[in-house]
Amino acid sequence: MLSLEPLTEFERQEVLQIRTYFDNYIIESKVLEGLVKALTVFPLMRLAGFYRSPIKIVLEENIADIVIEDEDTKVTGRLDILAVNKAKLNAAKSYFWVLVIESKNSGIDVFEGLPQLLIYAYDCLKNQESVWGLTTNGRA
Repeated sequence: MLSLEPLTEFERQEVLQIRTYFDNYIIESKVLEGLVKALTVFPLMRLAGFYRSPIKIVLEENIADIVIEDEDTKVTGRLDILAVNKAKLNAAKSYFWVLVIESKNSGIDVFEGLPQLLIYAYDCLKNQESVWGLTTNGRA
């Protein structure tokens, strides 16, 4: 079972500031995927400690394509953001995936990214027991 510490007052204020920044953009028009990441995901990852060693962040352009085939269905794509633990190698001698993130623009329902995220997460479970995942459009 997951047990999380309550947010500190500082963390609550940071989260409110992140929401305010995003709200300032969303009132004008939809927010594109890259800006969703910049305004919400990256600040939240910093706040959660994902930039501290031994965790390293890898962005989409540096992540190899993932190809999964099941009967007559083929899914090809890339993760938007991957957080890996560089200190912990798994059985396949690749880094342990800590967090997988799939972002969508604010005009797309957050659940649209879920199948893609689950496929990526499922693929990594061949080499490790668990992985955290997040799909977001900035609103949810």
